[in-house]
Amino acid sequence: MDEMRHIAFETVMRACGFGSLAIFCIMVGLSFEPRLSFQSGGLLMLIMVGVLAYKAREAATKPYRRTEMWMYVPIELRPPEAFAQLVVSRLMRETYLTFAYWSALLALFMLAIALLFAVIGL
Repeated sequence: MDEMRHIAFETVMRACGFGSLAIFCIMVGLSFEPRLSFQSGGLLMLIMVGVLAYKAREAATKPYRRTEMWMYVPIELRPPEAFAQLVVSRLMRETYLTFAYWSALLALFMLAIALLFAVIGL
């Protein structure tokens, strides 16, 4: 079970890493205006939170054999088919919600920095 949790964490982390890279590139492109850069980064992170929350909701109905995590789980560690849907959907939901929480905290941090720049007049 811990191995499956680790694999779920890695697959969601990879997807969030690509999304964060895109957000970072946009922020670098707007670096001439720091307030706008952090504001856009915070808003894009909130969009990521929405996508992760949607994926967490969708995890309960998605067939476990069609998840990326299932492909990486070694055959000897896979649970029985009768139990697999429940295990995979709960692990993926938990993982998506964990990353949504972390992304929301990061979005809040970026928006607070944008507010600070607005207050000091940048």
